[in-house]
Amino acid sequence: MSARDTTRFPRGLYGVTPDWADTDRMLAAIEQAHAGGMTALQWRRKHGAQAELRAQARAVRELCLRLGLVLIVNDDWRLAADLDADGAHLGRDDGAVAQARLALGSDKLIGCSCYDQPGLAARRLQDDADYIAFGAMYPSRVKPEAVHATLGHVRAGRRLAEAHASGAPAGAMAGREPLAGAPRHPRAAVVAIGGITPDNAAPVIQAGADSIAVISALFEVPDIRAAARRCAALFDADAGRP
Repeated sequence: MSARDTTRFPRGLYGVTPDWADTDRMLAAIEQAHAGGMTALQWRRKHGAQAELRAQARAVRELCLRLGLVLIVNDDWRLAADLDADGAHLGRDDGAVAQARLALGSDKLIGCSCYDQPGLAARRLQDDADYIAFGAMYPSRVKPEAVHATLGHVRAGRRLAEAHASGAPAGAMAGREPLAGAPRHPRAAVVAIGGITPDNAAPVIQAGADSIAVISALFEVPDIRAAARRCAALFDADAGRP
């Protein structure tokens, strides 16, 4: 991978857990997805008693440590800090990046939902987010009310991330490629989410997504490992493009 393409968050398939109370089922599914090529996992639970949620989160953390799999906790940066997870994902109402960064430390990953708003993505990059996430790219069964993002938003996010890494003002880079030969550092990644499947992910990756966040089309299928393998193969194919 070239310096231009070095990202602070792993490139590839980013699995997001379903809201399953069955911890054994979840752990088995995570292992299968990892075996198929999943590079990062977001633990996302919206319902359940706090004691049960924390117990499951600890079990997921232990598994991810054993697998060497990056673990991001959705919404709750305090829980991420308690677990010593690899980072947290923040939505619009989940607190400030600076507050999460102070609690988690400089070596942890913070991702931010940017919906269909490149302007918000630019602000989150200034806040030192490690990835900016756009979506929903397609109609989502998990969040049917989600705003719709386009391939144009993904392209804009990629330009912003590359411009930020090169040190160029974001406005100066709008609509064009980063300057050749500009000094670079590992840049924030661009994540796409929402209704993504192995069958519709290729255009999203070609538009500039470094990672695709997948829930139902990864975990709610008969063969999780095969679904993960198909997603991972899309990134291998994209890496071979000129």
